[in-house]
Amino acid sequence: MGSDKRKLSRRNFSYYMRVLDKQSGELLGQIADISTGGFRLESAKPIAVGETFELVIDQVGQISPKSYITFSARIRWCQRDPYDPTIYNVGFQLLDMTPADYDVFVTMFNSYGVQNQAHHKSNTDYIWG
Repeated sequence: MGSDKRKLSRRNFSYYMRVLDKQSGELLGQIADISTGGFRLESAKPIAVGETFELVIDQVGQISPKSYITFSARIRWCQRDPYDPTIYNVGFQLLDMTPADYDVFVTMFNSYGVQNQAHHKSNTDYIWG
């Protein structure tokens, strides 16, 4: 993806939540990280950059009276995962969502989004440190 041009904070997603193509019902993947303006999907197949989808996220019943939310989003980037070559990471930008569904999306960000941790540890992070 090159240099990171995001302006919104992105968090790892700690809950398994499926994303479906609204028209076909096809499972596109599951959310891997999230911001208030989009998300990264882990998908079994590549998806064309620039394509716009009508999407459904189901399993939101624990944080909302609704069982799913619907919205449109555009693919901003797609690349093979560097650690697991069977997975594609796909970046989606939110385009259109009702205010009620956006409230649920922000609740997902706040409830299931986990702050990214540094990948390196210091001596004080270990018992023998």
